[in-house]
Amino acid sequence: MSPFVTVDNLEKTFPLPNGDRYIALKGIGLEIKQGEFISLIGHSGCGKSTLLNMMAGLDLPTEGIVMLEGSEVLRPGPDRMVVFQNYSLLPWMSVRQNISLAVDNVLSYLSGQERQDIVERHIDMVGLRHAADKPPDQLSGGMKQRVAIARALAIRPKLLLLDEPFGALDALTRGNLQEQLMRICDENQVTGVMVTHDVDEAILLSDRVVMLTNGPESKIGQILEIDIPRPRRRMEVINHPSYYSYRSEIIYFLNQQKQIKQLRARKQGAIARHGLEKVNLEVGFVPLIACAPLAIAKEKGFFAHHGLDEVNLVRESSWRGIQDGIAGGHLDAAQMPSGMPIWLTAGAMDSNPLPIVSALTMTRNGNAITLDKNSMNREFIHSMICAECCWRHHQSGIRLDGTPCFNAQFTAALLASSRRY
Repeated sequence: MSPFVTVDNLEKTFPLPNGDRYIALKGIGLEIKQGEFISLIGHSGCGKSTLLNMMAGLDLPTEGIVMLEGSEVLRPGPDRMVVFQNYSLLPWMSVRQNISLAVDNVLSYLSGQERQDIVERHIDMVGLRHAADKPPDQLSGGMKQRVAIARALAIRPKLLLLDEPFGALDALTRGNLQEQLMRICDENQVTGVMVTHDVDEAILLSDRVVMLTNGPESKIGQILEIDIPRPRRRMEVINHPSYYSYRSEIIYFLNQQKQIKQLRARKQGAIARHGLEKVNLEVGFVPLIACAPLAIAKEKGFFAHHGLDEVNLVRESSWRGIQDGIAGGHLDAAQMPSGMPIWLTAGAMDSNPLPIVSALTMTRNGNAITLDKNSMNREFIHSMICAECCWRHHQSGIRLDGTPCFNAQFTAALLASSRRY
């Protein structure tokens, strides 16, 4: 079965006044099945609304394509309806007239009575029978948003696009509208894509949550499947055994992106000094007792004594943060359990081998590493041997080409802190 919506290798760039280009999105690939509800989540400026606009045909990609049922999206059309945060209602028209305007223009091939029946049915669908003849300035924010949703659904779009539709509403109204939207989508098999900043809203409404990395060159960092049965009710969802696992996964991703943004703002190119190829290192650690040598080496100046005078310690909340920081290139080095470098080198993280050199192993109780046959079949032993050869060479503090190695200097600083304290 072919996908209902296809986003293929999408890239969007914007020209800057100085002649440069800002790459907002790069390499976005996504497939959406018919009847599926997707949420896009990420920090402000990551390109969520830009991606939604290209799905709607309100903007065109610089590279790549968006396809709906096999046809390329090149312009806005009634088969894709957008619900904006600001309602976008005509202030001089009543609720009924705002919905009728869309129905009369798009479904003009139907008889007048059929069109009127559609309008009245959608007014009832969103519970606005009592306000059908009121203009927008006599409606609350939640009622205006219900009109916008009714207008969007009344023309029978193939794809419903929502750009933070409930962001400006109070918690009670937002909760009620979320329940109504779920009911309407379930009853009408609506395919939907929603931009949101609300983690709980994303879990409640979505079949999948698409998480975008920070810009520039934002990409899809992770896609989380929400395996909670439908129909859903808020109180039943939060009591589901997997709810807090999903929530933690999304919050972890967002927190990591926040930290990466801070590291990017601080990060410089490699600074060579004292004969070392790099002295400005970002070193990750988890705040456990085992991190004491790192803290002491930093506070007592042992890093600086060995030429590493721009070492910055980056606190991570978990070993996963260390793993992602090393894999993403945001950390130059890190405190790890002794088996973790081999685990990464073996390709245990997403089946992608990440060669790691272990500069120093400190232990009081000994360590053992058990490998399964799959790990052996990945043929990473050669990498481990190479890393061991490199480490033996680093012990002298000199590379094969005769230049000093910061790895050895880093280890010497830790050894100094261990011996002295």
